[in-house]
This record gives sequence, structure tokens and C-alpha cells, in this order.
Amino acid sequence: MPKVPRYWAVVASAGGGARMGLGKPKQYLPLRERALLEWSLAPFFDAGWIDGVVLALPKGDTDFAKLPIARHPKIVTVTGGATRADSVLAGLQAVTERSAMLDAPVYVLVHDAARPCLTVDDVETLRDEASDEQGGLLAVPVTDVLKQEERECSARTVDHAALWRAQTPQLFRLDLLRSALEQAIAKGKPLGDEAAAMELAGYKPMLVRGRESNLKVTYPEDLPLAEFWLSRQEYAR
Repeated sequence: MPKVPRYWAVVASAGGGARMGLGKPKQYLPLRERALLEWSLAPFFDAGWIDGVVLALPKGDTDFAKLPIARHPKIVTVTGGATRADSVLAGLQAVTERSAMLDAPVYVLVHDAARPCLTVDDVETLRDEASDEQGGLLAVPVTDVLKQEERECSARTVDHAALWRAQTPQLFRLDLLRSALEQAIAKGKPLGDEAAAMELAGYKPMLVRGRESNLKVTYPEDLPLAEFWLSRQEYAR
């Protein structure tokens, strides 16, 4: 009889958000009467099949403990590292410790703290379509015409027919992702996301169609757009 998989979320929140230029980490900026980070965490708590959420915080962070969500029984905090990969590995270690006695496959959904508009429906679609050895990630096809720049000029047009924009969450089996990240870091490979580590290890993660609304808040002008999308979601309460 097949063993029922277990799921954890790991949320990377150790970055400083310098490009926002607002003098504080972007994950704590106000968004519809909550901190942006609270929106990013909410879908994982609303999905009752997720055992817990590990949040990787910057060293010395004192802001998270002030949020009401910090007292949620499913939250676990760890100190992140100098890079995203280091922070995610710290989260994976916490999941490993808490699931060591489980006689079942364990999967992790790695999410950006700066993506507050994720929906529970998309989390469940990712789970249903990507729970195997290859794993998968939410993504959307590129529709814009792409230009390759040389000295601030358009040098050539890039064929975008087979290109997708990667989002999060990205879902992988715990042991496989941890091994892939450790190998990539040991080799000094630059990693944009977890899927890159899995690709380097020989896997081909599934591209699961996401939504344009699942934006990553990077610049100040992204905040009103995130507020708009949240206002249109049923869980925005």
C-alpha cells in the first residue's frame, strides 16, 4: 500500500529588500492591514494538509516576533544564511529534524516571503501535479518580446517561445532537494532558485502553470499592484 506523503513549507525571509529603498525589510511593509509576510505565509496555514511552516529569518531579526502570526502553532523559525540557498538549507534541516521519525515521503514547498498573492488553489495544484522525484514549480509563459542588451542598446531579439518565468512555491522531495543544494553550493554554482539546483543534479522539474497575480514584490510600485490582487482574492480578509 502506498505511503501517504507529508508536506512542509519553507519560506525564505532572510533578505533585506534593499531595492525597495524604504528603510526596512520589505517583508514587514504594511499591506492591507497586515505585514506583507503574513500574506505570504497565510496560504500554507490555510492548506490543512501542510504539517508546518519553517521561516528563515535574518540574523538578529526582532520584527517577526511582534506579528500576531508568530504565535501560530505550525510556525517554526530558523536563522537564515548569507545566500538564499543557505537560508533554504537551514529550513530543510529543520524539516529533516521534525520529520525524521515519519515512515513516509516528505516534500517541501519553498516560497519567497515577498510573494504575498499566492492562492491556496495554486498550492494544491502544484502538489497534485509535481509530487514525484522530478518535483515542480509554479511558472508562467513569457509573452513579451525579449531583447538582448549590449551597452544599453537592443542588439538582438530572443526567441521566447519556450521560455517561462519561474515563481514560487517550488515543490521537491526533501532529501533530493537537500542533496542538490548541498552539491551545488560545494561546487560554487550560482543558484537563482531551488529548481536550478535540481536541474544541475539532473532532474527536470515540471512547470506548473501559475498566475500573473503571484508577483514578487521588489520595487515600491509593486505594492499597490499586490494590494489590487489581494483585494480580488476570496481569502483576503
